[in-house]
Amino acid sequence: MELMKELSLTPGVSGSEEKIAEIIEKELKDTVDSIERDTMGNLIATKKGEKKAPTIMLAAHMDEIGLMVSYIDDKGYLKFTTIGGINDQMLMNQTVVVHGSKGDVVGVIGSKPPHVTKPEERNKVIKASDMFIDIGACSKEDAEEMVSVGDVITFKSWFEEFPNDLIMGKALDNRVGCYVMMEVLKRVDTRATVYGVGTVQEEVGLKGAKTSAFKLDPDMAIALDVTLSGDHPGIKPEEAPVVMGKGPALVLADASGRGILTAKSIKEMLMKAGDENDIDYQLEVSDGGTTDGTAIHLTKEGIATGVLSVPTRYIHTTVSVCSMKDIESTIQLITTAINNL
Repeated sequence: MELMKELSLTPGVSGSEEKIAEIIEKELKDTVDSIERDTMGNLIATKKGEKKAPTIMLAAHMDEIGLMVSYIDDKGYLKFTTIGGINDQMLMNQTVVVHGSKGDVVGVIGSKPPHVTKPEERNKVIKASDMFIDIGACSKEDAEEMVSVGDVITFKSWFEEFPNDLIMGKALDNRVGCYVMMEVLKRVDTRATVYGVGTVQEEVGLKGAKTSAFKLDPDMAIALDVTLSGDHPGIKPEEAPVVMGKGPALVLADASGRGILTAKSIKEMLMKAGDENDIDYQLEVSDGGTTDGTAIHLTKEGIATGVLSVPTRYIHTTVSVCSMKDIESTIQLITTAINNL
């Protein structure tokens, strides 16, 4: 649990994943045969197998959604741009941390107060472009002593253990996948060579997955991520049938097929491992969102790829909730499938 907590609380907005890579390297240095970082910043941990055995890539993106300082006004307020998919309505009055070169600075997102808004404005979602961050500065010069344009910003949160094996925290998308990847590398016992890859910049275009898959050119790959859990008010079962507590979602298609259409060989491999070993899993067909798997399966001549996602509530917001039971089922399913190769 402490590792999951550390992963959640550590900052790692797209393009600034170094601290997450350090955690993974520290955790796996005595488990794998080699660890390297490529030009993009992807971390590649290799557990070598036999020469003629298959190679498999486990990809878990290290980055989280966040913000970046784009402008500092004369009074010391910060304007920002969003990094990754963020709905404007979730930003209002959030507490944030600006990661400046001189240290972290806490701020709060503000906007024009409701007391002075016109009636026709009050029921509209305030745009991110109309918000600002207050760090307590009294002037532009004062603010520039603390932060700079280009500094990344994360949402200030905490990690909490809920009842029923649930956890709550920041950036579970996709520190959960990173945790799963590390645990599989620790447990797997196989003839195959296994690459555990912490990819960068997934939230802004699946960038790290493209370059790392090109470099490794594995025989097969599994992207490890989270998916929408449809077990809370406001969602119809047919809109999001995957729920927490019933194991990971084996994604058969996402983005209505514009993303990945999971390779039949990977689908059969994972389903067989689950069915024969009584490991819970669910099947998912999605019309929205995609993962590193989309980039990986189109690399070079094509790579047989699948996606396993842990059901998670409130993804792409400042805080999420998921089940440690589902995380454990995901680890068991992948480990068993790889050991069967």
